[in-house]
Amino acid sequence: MQTNEMIETVATLLKDRSLDGWEVAAATSRLLSIEVKEQKVDTFKCSAPGGVSIRVLRNGGMGFSYSTSMEPADLARMVENALVGAGAQTPDEHHAFPEPRPGSEIPGLYDEGLASVPEAEKVERAMALERLVMAADPRVKRVRKCSFGESTVETRIVNSRGVDATCRGTSVSASVSAIAEESGNSQMGWDFDFANRFADLSVDRIATRAVAKAVGLLGAAKIPTMRCPAVLDNYVATEILEVLASAFLAESVQKGKSLLAGKKGERIISPLLRIRDDGTLPGGMGTAPFDSEGVPKQNTILVEDGVLRGYLYDTLRARKDGVESTGNASRGGIKSPPHMGVSNLFIENGSVPLDDLMAGIGRGILLTDVMGMHTANPISGDFSVGAAGFLIEEGRVTVPVKGIAIAGNILELFRGVEGVGNDLRLYGTVGAPSLRIAALDVSGE
Repeated sequence: MQTNEMIETVATLLKDRSLDGWEVAAATSRLLSIEVKEQKVDTFKCSAPGGVSIRVLRNGGMGFSYSTSMEPADLARMVENALVGAGAQTPDEHHAFPEPRPGSEIPGLYDEGLASVPEAEKVERAMALERLVMAADPRVKRVRKCSFGESTVETRIVNSRGVDATCRGTSVSASVSAIAEESGNSQMGWDFDFANRFADLSVDRIATRAVAKAVGLLGAAKIPTMRCPAVLDNYVATEILEVLASAFLAESVQKGKSLLAGKKGERIISPLLRIRDDGTLPGGMGTAPFDSEGVPKQNTILVEDGVLRGYLYDTLRARKDGVESTGNASRGGIKSPPHMGVSNLFIENGSVPLDDLMAGIGRGILLTDVMGMHTANPISGDFSVGAAGFLIEEGRVTVPVKGIAIAGNILELFRGVEGVGNDLRLYGTVGAPSLRIAALDVSGE
């Protein structure tokens, strides 16, 4: 059953119900996942999940239910379950469905030709990635995992206030984990890429970056504990920003679980930094014309010249603060109700090449990997994690280092930014350029 038919069928069931409002969301999809190993297909999975979900508002309570079956009895049961849920919820006067708002088309989200690309060609794309990695450097001994994935999704959201939003999108991705060995030492390098169109997915770029990471840290040594200038490459900067991401969500702020609560209008980080969440960013993994409530996605400035300008909102949280939604309702699939999330959250690109960020550093550290950043405290911003990278001496990289740890506070770290690189990259829905930090505590031997 297509999304339009799903919507119409369920909307008919809701017509005669005594409700204060309703929403129907339907989605169909096709997912493909391929893994290869030693030039043979190790895993091949193809599925076409789909379904419909509803939210109903009655007396201030919001009920949710879903169905992956379009049988009349199952749909009727879904409606009844949502009504029961609405009655069981604590009433909240701020519960509501959004009204229609003007949006704009976002080109390039759908690859018309993806469905006609032979599956053998998609398998070959993964095998080509594995071959490129193995041929790039004799120190690369094996590939742990090499994969290709794609998705085609059609979504439609309709509510009782007049919202009617439809979107079709495609995505393709590939990733690889390379293992390099030398003199008894082993290191792994991982990389991936994402695109909306099959033709735009570059396995050459993925292979080059993964191999560079694997062989770069071979022979890494330990260093003494020191407090020194540091350069975070774009991956490490992104990992740290990702911990801060939830602090920009109005839900976290209103629940007292954000270290940014009450700081609107204050300078919270270095004036060199600007942070935005752009749901309309061309080529972004979180790009779409509308969010999970049918509200048009926006380009929202969160931090401007180090000053916190605002937060991200869905409909419920916006009504609590008396503002408009920023289009940041998200959901993991048809089986879950909308919740708050970022679209494409990133630190704006700077103008300084990575090599120039290291200029003038007598002795410091270039960090290229962190381990356990998910253990950082998103409420206080404190972190203490393992790390690896390279020693910087007299403005240039000298030797790889491992077995180190870094500790501090995320806001204090970002306050110490004194240089912003020109190499912005999004890793999923969060991204950053390389950053130079004035001083960082690095624990070694």
